Amino acid sequence: MDLSILNLFLVLLAAFVAGRLVTRIGYPAVLGEIAVGIVLGPPLLGWLQGGAGLDIVAQLGVLSMMIYVGMEIDLRELRRASASGLLVGVGGFVLPLVGGYAVAVAFGIAPLPALLVGTVIGVTSLATKSRILVELGLLDARIAHVMMAGALIADTLALIAFAGLASVFESGSLDVVGVLVLAARVVGFFAVAVGLGRYVVPRLFRVAAARGWAGRTLTLTLVLIVGLGFAELAELAGLHGILGAFLAGLFVRDAIRAKRLSVEATETIKDVSLGFLAPVFFVTAGFDVSFAVFRDAWPLLLAVLAVAAVGKLLGAVLFSLPSGNGWREGIAVGIGMNGRGGTDVILAGIALQLTIIDTTVFSVLVFTAIATTSVVPAALKWSVRWLDRNGALVRSDDSGKMVLIVGAGPLARRLAAVLGAHRPVRLIDLNPGNVRLARGEDIDAMQGDALDVDVLARVGVEDAAMLVAATPNPVVNVLVAQRAREAFLVPRVLALLKPDVEAGLADTLASIGGRPLFGAPVDPDRWRAIAAGRGAEVVEVGVAEARALVAEADPDVGSRADLPFVMQRGDAWRPFDGADDLLDGDRVFVLRDPAMPIPLPEESADA
Repeated sequence: MDLSILNLFLVLLAAFVAGRLVTRIGYPAVLGEIAVGIVLGPPLLGWLQGGAGLDIVAQLGVLSMMIYVGMEIDLRELRRASASGLLVGVGGFVLPLVGGYAVAVAFGIAPLPALLVGTVIGVTSLATKSRILVELGLLDARIAHVMMAGALIADTLALIAFAGLASVFESGSLDVVGVLVLAARVVGFFAVAVGLGRYVVPRLFRVAAARGWAGRTLTLTLVLIVGLGFAELAELAGLHGILGAFLAGLFVRDAIRAKRLSVEATETIKDVSLGFLAPVFFVTAGFDVSFAVFRDAWPLLLAVLAVAAVGKLLGAVLFSLPSGNGWREGIAVGIGMNGRGGTDVILAGIALQLTIIDTTVFSVLVFTAIATTSVVPAALKWSVRWLDRNGALVRSDDSGKMVLIVGAGPLARRLAAVLGAHRPVRLIDLNPGNVRLARGEDIDAMQGDALDVDVLARVGVEDAAMLVAATPNPVVNVLVAQRAREAFLVPRVLALLKPDVEAGLADTLASIGGRPLFGAPVDPDRWRAIAAGRGAEVVEVGVAEARALVAEADPDVGSRADLPFVMQRGDAWRPFDGADDLLDGDRVFVLRDPAMPIPLPEESADA
């Protein structure tokens, strides 16, 4: 077997360019990678070609991507969604499965390939939804928890179903004995995998840490060894290796005791799989697509496309009704769960390699993934605004959850004192003197470096409703906010910025859905001195005045007498983070500089 370096180079270059182009317009890179394989590969221009060497790289890409998918899943997300996510996940998988099977059989496809069609269109993708939810600031909304949990459940069910179908196909038996043997193999595999994952894998990582093998490179090596080992275990059980790789990812996520190493290992696996190996698979998957479906099988394509889209939508709506979340929310969730392009293409590609399906059915499934995913960003944004207009956008009640403030200087302590009267607050600071002062003021404070994800995990960031980075250094603030959002999915992150802050920092904060603390850049040195001095008060102002303060912030931040400080909406108190979403019933409190005169209201200026 020869691997053409030039061919690999051209495939990766094409994948990189196409992936960057589509991500810039809000779509997952995989759609660009598949599309460039179709356009530049044998289906159209023929400039790129496959080969045995590329196939090996592609298979490694599939396994590494499944390890990464497993490591990305936090089982606590399933508990946060509770019954809603479970119901929507099941409904969003079962209805497309049944509909896809019925349509495929109606078009003369054999039962086993027809089941495969239903299984593949039952898959959903987290990539598109996660980005949009961050952009819209909806990680603290109920639909985010339900949608993401539903996607995880649907994909897990699809992987299990696919492994069983592949096993039945390879055994060539659908009789009662064959089904019972398959069921026994599946149960036996899961029993062994769970036993290894719960007891052996954590011990392996503990021993490695005790012997000093806890570096990033060695941790990554162990993750790959465990992943490939579980994949081979699945193969020995007569199932496909992707199921074993997926389960391995689930187990190693929690087995790595140091949170920092777990995050770094996940990010490295992501870089290796999505940045190098998996794109080879998706580009070469495009090589097998046939445009003949638009001429010879367009009725099948339209039927599968309709069932895939409507099945997800109906499944989410019907199965969410028992939860009491309402049909409107079910529609929004169903629209979001129509995002595909990832696991479904992997399953279809493997099914084609195993000859479970032919090129026509494979092409139908790929074009279905592209078509349904292409409408999700705009449709999901519309549905969220529609929910909001109808008062059906429910955000998580975080009024009793902790606010984690990074920094324990005078300004941070004053903020903690005001918020702490209404909800749990915790400070973390590297400076032991600041921590002692905070504790002397009866504020919960801990010493540690918030840039270390292990430290963030220890101080409870995973249970925090929001993280407020309020150190005097805006670079540190944005980095901490970025870690909290990306490593722990903290719903709301705020960072203190200076007026002369580099545009790149503000852009980075905005890219993760973060917002400036106090609604705009401020002079931290001045306000720290005011907070530490005598006579500074926190007083209530009107909503209109708060809006005006933020509007006037940019031209002359240093001369303001009032700093928008905290706000109250209903029972929830939080740091002020901008006037653009203020409602008339909100209460806004400012930190007032006692040394500056308060200008008279404009209507009284002539009196």
